[in-house]
Amino acid sequence: MDFFKKNKHLMTAVCAAASLAVAGIAGKDFYDFRHYQEVIIPGPGVTRTFMLSDYNENLKGTFGDTTVYVMEGEREGGSFVILGGTHPNEPSGHMAAMTIVESGKVEAGTLYVIPRTDNSAFTHNDPQEGSPHFFHIDTKSGTREFVFGSRASNPIDQWPDPDVYTHSSGQTLSGSEMRNINRTYPGVKDGTMTEQISYAITNMINTLDIDMEMDLHEASPEYPTINATVAHERAMSMASMGILELQMAGVDMSLEPSPVSLHGLTHRELGDHTNTLALLMETGNPSQGRLHGKTSEDLILTGKDDYYMKAAAAGYLYIPYDENGAPLEMRVGRHLQGVQEYIRAFTDMYGAEKGEIVVSGLPSYEDLTSGGHRLGEYLN
Repeated sequence: MDFFKKNKHLMTAVCAAASLAVAGIAGKDFYDFRHYQEVIIPGPGVTRTFMLSDYNENLKGTFGDTTVYVMEGEREGGSFVILGGTHPNEPSGHMAAMTIVESGKVEAGTLYVIPRTDNSAFTHNDPQEGSPHFFHIDTKSGTREFVFGSRASNPIDQWPDPDVYTHSSGQTLSGSEMRNINRTYPGVKDGTMTEQISYAITNMINTLDIDMEMDLHEASPEYPTINATVAHERAMSMASMGILELQMAGVDMSLEPSPVSLHGLTHRELGDHTNTLALLMETGNPSQGRLHGKTSEDLILTGKDDYYMKAAAAGYLYIPYDENGAPLEMRVGRHLQGVQEYIRAFTDMYGAEKGEIVVSGLPSYEDLTSGGHRLGEYLN
């Protein structure tokens, strides 16, 4: 005790130095993650790219801007925009979009693929979740690193959250939902960054007159709307045809109508404010749920969790779940099979009027689940 009394200034200096060291390490980690450049290696099917800010100049030079990959077939046809990475803590949608960019080939029509729809949300993690920054996949070029981000835009890019978020329709939600891009469509050109991104996507679809849109998501295994496709009423006939083909391919899938009174979501607002046929697809992601143990890279990749095993045994889950978990390959396979079946349904229903869409080079659900193939085989 006498030592501490006699050396209190020394102890104060030591504590201050330790605090500065911790703050410096944490600050460097925060800065590095925010500025991390995830590698995307476009395949030969990508014919050109442009920036989303081409459709809202307010995004230029901000963390909200993102690359749009264009894949044009030799034959003219219909057009389709695929939104991956709407919520970067739902990696299947992001990885499905990456797989299309790196392995897909368009024979007819045009695909517009956005792997990082809310780019700002890739620059941080959800607070208090203890999530890893990255997960890793072995690919043709070696082990690659992919971001496990947040459900919401980075608060540094728009702050503070209001107590109540009032959508442009007049609907009110919790203030933090203002940074959830799937609550801000059709967007506001001069609004918050998240609203600006939504506006740019809506404007792009209208300007390019894109025929069909699909937003790739994941949901907690305990969430009722899961392993489901949500469709705007104008897209219901096409979605119904696609569902039947998905069932034939071994992919269990339900069809949900887009709620008319729930505003801000892609399937509602893009269907209402553009001519596109709007769909959203959900898979089951244990790493996103609330019943799992530690959020680890292994959980992200395998979907295996002892607590979810207990929840499944108790009947609390809305997806089949056993000791095999819900691996990323299976979830990406569901998304990619969905993309392919809905493209075929579009061509069957609208090909004569709008032109067909034909895509090759993508793995099927069977390829990624029982065909002995790994996701990394389809990444460059």
